[in-house]
Amino acid sequence: MQDLLKLQQKVVPELMEVLDKRYNILRTIQFNQPIGRRILANRLGLGERIVRSEINFLKDQNLIDIGVPGMTVTSEGDEIIEKLKDFIRELKGLSQLEQFIQENLKIKKVIIVSGDAEEDATVMNELGRTAAKYLESIIKDNSIIAVTGGKTIKVVIDNFHYKLQFRNSIVVPARGGMGKNVGIEANTLVEKLANKLGASYRLLHVPENLSDIAFTTIRNEKSIKEIRDILHSANYVIYGIGRADDMSIRRGIVQDKIDNILEKGAVGEAFGYYFNSEGQVVDSTPSIGLTIEEVKNAEYLLAVAAEKSKAEAIVATEIGNTKGVLVTDEGTAREIIKVLSKN
Repeated sequence: MQDLLKLQQKVVPELMEVLDKRYNILRTIQFNQPIGRRILANRLGLGERIVRSEINFLKDQNLIDIGVPGMTVTSEGDEIIEKLKDFIRELKGLSQLEQFIQENLKIKKVIIVSGDAEEDATVMNELGRTAAKYLESIIKDNSIIAVTGGKTIKVVIDNFHYKLQFRNSIVVPARGGMGKNVGIEANTLVEKLANKLGASYRLLHVPENLSDIAFTTIRNEKSIKEIRDILHSANYVIYGIGRADDMSIRRGIVQDKIDNILEKGAVGEAFGYYFNSEGQVVDSTPSIGLTIEEVKNAEYLLAVAAEKSKAEAIVATEIGNTKGVLVTDEGTAREIIKVLSKN
């Protein structure tokens, strides 16, 4: 396969460009259907004349339908998209990138989605769908699944199917919430995921940045202790990754404390813990939830993260995480490789 791809790139490089362009058009229609031509052109950053020409070709090939509400992908188009996915991966050498990152971070698995989420909004949907599909393949009944909040994790959960049955499993928040955006709070996402899995769930109504007295008092409450006992045995942890400077602000930490965290060398944050470039925990945000020791006890630690500016944070939180699975996009992956090569 690789030899054939190299030959095609050498002799007919324009073929690869056309293939990639048409794949992106099909995928964008699929994620936004029904969609109009002008909106499609804006999403892709292409001229309307180019888009019109490509749409006519795809329509002639019976890959899309054009109706009053907009364009939709046909069943044949869906099949083509699925088959092209692996071919595009090989075309871009994503398998080699996955192996390089996996070996250098020393983690269990790396999954890279084609494209750049910062340039193409449909890539984030593909990221969520890929992560959800992977989780659906590994989750077993009688499991405890811990989930953090965040926009990226919401996209993952939105892409789970509804007909799953894990009646003996429990979904729980990995930690207390930030209390600013209910739609991406861990409690909200826990309930949604549990409904899709057919599992039960527990909620954790605890704010962050508690005083020492409040933290001790709430931690010893019976209902909180019950959830803590469940969290202690979590089999799967699903979480996002953020930059230390960004997340310390979003978590409402006072400026003096933020300065102190950054002075310690923190560059990445996950589930309330701040990591330096060598993967060491240098600080944490007081909250009821998973401790770093409990996180390490889980069978699978699934991190889903995209954005090139997070590359250093991703390396910091994932390096040496032998139970870790990282799902990211191509743009971020190439930036991660730059960080690893520099280090």
